[in-house]
Amino acid sequence: MASLKEIKGRIASVQSTLKITSAMKMVSSAKLHKVQGTAASFAEYESRLSAMVATLRSVAKVSSPFTLSHASKKRAIIVALASDSSLCGGFNASAIKALNEAEKRLASEGYEEQIVIAIGEKMVAAATKAGCDMCRDFPTSIGDYTYADVARLADWLMAEYAAERVDRVEVVYHHFHSMGRQTPASDQLLPITDDSLAAAEATDVEYIFEPSVEELLASVVPYAVKTRMYEILLDNTTSEHAARTVAMQTASDNANDLLDELRLTYNKRRQQAITDELADITSHE
Repeated sequence: MASLKEIKGRIASVQSTLKITSAMKMVSSAKLHKVQGTAASFAEYESRLSAMVATLRSVAKVSSPFTLSHASKKRAIIVALASDSSLCGGFNASAIKALNEAEKRLASEGYEEQIVIAIGEKMVAAATKAGCDMCRDFPTSIGDYTYADVARLADWLMAEYAAERVDRVEVVYHHFHSMGRQTPASDQLLPITDDSLAAAEATDVEYIFEPSVEELLASVVPYAVKTRMYEILLDNTTSEHAARTVAMQTASDNANDLLDELRLTYNKRRQQAITDELADITSHE
């Protein structure tokens, strides 16, 4: 049976933990509100840009090299996103599981080699431990990524695809639905398919294009790939902050419940000790 001193020590320990979880919840919530607005605005921008690409594709009689599938299935690249730190519930475990599933699916489709570009220290550690064939030419910390870094990564991916050194590019990340729901997703970045533009239907308006449709398509498609990649990064970051906010709220609630139990136990033991002492005094009178 724990002594009063031990119970008091546990109460102090839980109170310290509660301060940490409460502070982390406040920080994550503030970061979530900041990035959520940016992500929502950028998602709308990306959607309209995709609609522009869909319109150009419906008008043009030529295709972009990034919309054409390769006949071979030699090499695929998976860009896998997680977080740099833990304490965000099952967020990182779900991301790692989604990467493993993507690798198995691509292997079953006949891709001979798979290269992983891991973004997020937890994803890097998991991919390294699993012995994945990794490309380490880009930052591993997801917190270091700016639009310029994403654009550089997208440029490299498009160059590899255009040169036919890569036959498929997929991105594994978390899609934000709500505070309580973030689901792992796997999107095909290259080649651009009709499915990826399904939500952005081409408009029926008859446009006059200047310069030519072909020139516009050659310019807009690479920009659309960069925009999509950055939108995925924002989506994943929003999901991470939401998952951490919920996890820290749950931890704080559990700490409060445990504190209530410990205080009740402490008060009962203290009362019992007083009663025993009074009984001992009375018995000696």
